[in-house]
Amino acid sequence: MYQKILVPLDGSKLAECALSHVKNLVKGGAVGEVTLLNVVNVYIPGRGEYAGRIDINAIRESLFMESRKYLADIESRLASEGIKVKKESLEGNRPADTIADYAQKNGTDMIVIATHGYTGLKKLMLGSVALGVLHESHIPVLLIRPESCRM
Repeated sequence: MYQKILVPLDGSKLAECALSHVKNLVKGGAVGEVTLLNVVNVYIPGRGEYAGRIDINAIRESLFMESRKYLADIESRLASEGIKVKKESLEGNRPADTIADYAQKNGTDMIVIATHGYTGLKKLMLGSVALGVLHESHIPVLLIRPESCRM
């Protein structure tokens, strides 16, 4: 049994396809606690040239409000099926590192994350948070391929 699992979500429907697998794990008794994690990136290109005209704290607060609302919507959907979750919104410029660090520091037993399934040049150009988590994490990672969401 995995006492604590972490489910990183980026706001995309593809990332949310991991939730069906999480539901099955919870209902099968294989999981105790579920934490939903959204990493907020407060990067503003060209920030130096706009330094005096941008209220970075207002932007940060807006992004965090959006993140909390998104996770609350997911929590509500899961709660309707009897699944209790914790929610975390964290700031980070490198989502894979933020996810792996959070998992390590919070005693997570497994990370369940969807992958976009990019290969070759697309993966090289776009990167892969899921692949980064797989490489950075010291705990088991369950990668959910996009094909499993198109059933």
